[in-house]
Amino acid sequence: MTLTSIAARNIGRNKLRTALTITVVAIATLFFILLRTVVWSWTSASEFSKKDRIATRHKVSFILQLPKRYTEEIAQIPGVAAVSYANWFGAKNPKDENDFFATIATDPKSLLEVYSEIKTTAAEREAWFADRQGALIGDALAKKEGWKVGDKITLKGSIYPGDWVFNIRGIYTTTTTNVDRSTLWFHYNYLNESLPERRKDLVGWIATNVRNSADSGRISKEIDAKFDSRDLQTITMSEAALNQSFLGMFAAVLKAIDIVSVVITLIMAMIVGNTIAMGVRERTNEYGVLRAIGFLPSHVARFILVEGVVIGVLGGLIGVLLGYPIVNGAMGRVIEENMGNMFPQFKVQPGIAAFAFGLATLLGLLAAILPARQASKLQVVEALRRVG
Repeated sequence: MTLTSIAARNIGRNKLRTALTITVVAIATLFFILLRTVVWSWTSASEFSKKDRIATRHKVSFILQLPKRYTEEIAQIPGVAAVSYANWFGAKNPKDENDFFATIATDPKSLLEVYSEIKTTAAEREAWFADRQGALIGDALAKKEGWKVGDKITLKGSIYPGDWVFNIRGIYTTTTTNVDRSTLWFHYNYLNESLPERRKDLVGWIATNVRNSADSGRISKEIDAKFDSRDLQTITMSEAALNQSFLGMFAAVLKAIDIVSVVITLIMAMIVGNTIAMGVRERTNEYGVLRAIGFLPSHVARFILVEGVVIGVLGGLIGVLLGYPIVNGAMGRVIEENMGNMFPQFKVQPGIAAFAFGLATLLGLLAAILPARQASKLQVVEALRRVG
């Protein structure tokens, strides 16, 4: 039997306290993995965005609109393959106003040209084109709401008040993960014709496909230069950048997540340290006996350090093992289906899992350093006299 094995067995001296500490480490590791997966998935969205698609919005803010006629002018730029426009509608299901999903007004034909990864049947596509009140919805949205082709639904407008009636003419799937499968697309003309004159023919953003992705930068500059002298100027960016600017407030949330993940690790370290310190106080007399029969201060320190490492290893391992089914299975599928344009791949990455496990082990070691240092400095006589 080695000093290390004896030290590892010490964590079983108070089984309930040790079990609770390992549970805390496991939960902290799990939350750390979840938070880092959120950050990774968001920041890696650019990897899954189309390289040959760019987006144009108002130079000042995403919430300001552009003239729809800009679309026609952009289409004349050399190297442009297809152009479409879209406008955020912001309607809600009156049956459940807390149920969020995207509702976007667009030109159906050009949309499917620019977003070729949106797939539906030829019959459904033609039915959508022909119906002024027709809507095309993602398969994830259809499943969540229980809607099917042929249904007539009424949504309550927020940005554009009123009750809006739509006919579900098609359900789409996607061949990539960068398009949200929980969006309701409908005819821009249906919206536009109901607006007062001052609000007509304005769109939120313009999406452009370029023939050669290498020309994206040049074409982006040409688009912005074309409207630079206009009253309403533009800024053109990659598809990934558009998604991030669309939810610009989310950047602040990501920073908060970074801070929370650090706080979680610090709390975990303090809990482990406190548990180990309690055990050291309870065994002070035993350490005095060990010193009296010839054990060195370094031996005592090793006992305590190994305890911290074992707690960190066990808690980190359990947290990692829980992370895969919870993050990948339970949460990942729902997030990818409902927020696929922002979180195209919501899965635990091996690097994140390995880092979380290593961090839990390291924090277990660091948390034990102070109790180990104090125990190694105990005087034999003082330790033998101390009880509890």
